[in-house]
Amino acid sequence: MLKTILGLLDRFLDRLQLKGSLQITYPDGQTRRYGDGVGEVVHIELQSWRTLWRIVVTPDPAVPEAYMDGDLVFHEGDPGTFLKVVYSGVTEAPAQDFHPIFSADKLRYLLRRLHQFNPQSRARANVQHHYDLSRTLYDLFLDEDRQYSCAYFENPQVSLEEAQIAKKRHLAAKLLLEPGMRVLDIGSGWGGLGLTLAQDHGAQVRGVTLSDEQYRLSRRRAKEAGLEDRAQFDLIDYREIDGQFDRIVSVGMFEHVGVNHYGEYFKKARTLLKDDGVMVMHTIGRTGPPSVTSAFIRKYIFPGGYIPALSEIMSPVEHSGLHVTDVEVLTDHYAETLKAWRERFMARRDEAAALYDERFARMWEFYLAASEAAFRYQDMVVFQVQLAKSKLSIPRTRDYITDFDRRHGGNQGEMRAAE
Repeated sequence: MLKTILGLLDRFLDRLQLKGSLQITYPDGQTRRYGDGVGEVVHIELQSWRTLWRIVVTPDPAVPEAYMDGDLVFHEGDPGTFLKVVYSGVTEAPAQDFHPIFSADKLRYLLRRLHQFNPQSRARANVQHHYDLSRTLYDLFLDEDRQYSCAYFENPQVSLEEAQIAKKRHLAAKLLLEPGMRVLDIGSGWGGLGLTLAQDHGAQVRGVTLSDEQYRLSRRRAKEAGLEDRAQFDLIDYREIDGQFDRIVSVGMFEHVGVNHYGEYFKKARTLLKDDGVMVMHTIGRTGPPSVTSAFIRKYIFPGGYIPALSEIMSPVEHSGLHVTDVEVLTDHYAETLKAWRERFMARRDEAAALYDERFARMWEFYLAASEAAFRYQDMVVFQVQLAKSKLSIPRTRDYITDFDRRHGGNQGEMRAAE
């Protein structure tokens, strides 16, 4: 049996044609080497045959779980370099060579609508699982405005703080904001975007979230900034909102809607928009066809979460009565964002372990590394989709976006997080 397991893994790794050097020390003390030996060097040790068997059968979530439990030990490299080497060869292996290692994805795909069934009670529980973790944890790696979504790196030299300000400015440009407009922020996070739209652009903002922590901090920040009359935050599901808005913005929330509910989401957005209203949705997406959520991410990080293909977004939009008026694909911007987050987290990793425990710190470390790798080496991107009730609500050319960015560049106020 052990020879069979090793044979499967050997054949799989050899056919990947890895770039770099992956060394694996097995439970019997034997070390085997894979890859072309050029570039990154990663040396891991697997401490039990049971761990090896689980990795062969279902590498996701078995690899991150083995690291979390201390059954996968790094002698050289770290989760980031490990994933870089592994992903370097995935595209070169024929599809049939992934069996049986990736066969579990077929079952996950069949079950994905069950996993993403997201009524209001379940939606709130899923959000709280991640966003109601200790406020101190997010202080370890986010910018002071607590922007927990892809930043906009206009050039590679800018800081994370500058890139997050640029992201908010870019969204404001696409919203075609004018002073006094009513703006609905669906999934308003810790309030940074809504407060910026109110302070810098004179908007009347209503932000909604399902996270208790985000709700409390957003309201506190609005009060401390003297913006309570222009920025209101509520603990409510977007499906319960009434009224009409000039603009709707939604950043990093669509990933939690659930593929079963896309039609409901866009139809609700249409009812909330005025006839000349504009909506901008910023969401993680994939450039490939529909797929499945990583088992590790679904179990430990974002229960109920899903990364849509563009085709999965467009079909329900078409049936909602909204018009797609602009689509922008941010390619490696999130990879750079996650790199900054991971570097900041690792610099204060001991604080995360003290806040929770070592297993949690390893889980979060792998989550940030795996997410960065997905955007850098796989098909993950960010879609910014602009929608309108009337296509004539949008200018004829895209010059207005560039003009707005240039006009407001460097002038955005920074909403600082409450300590």
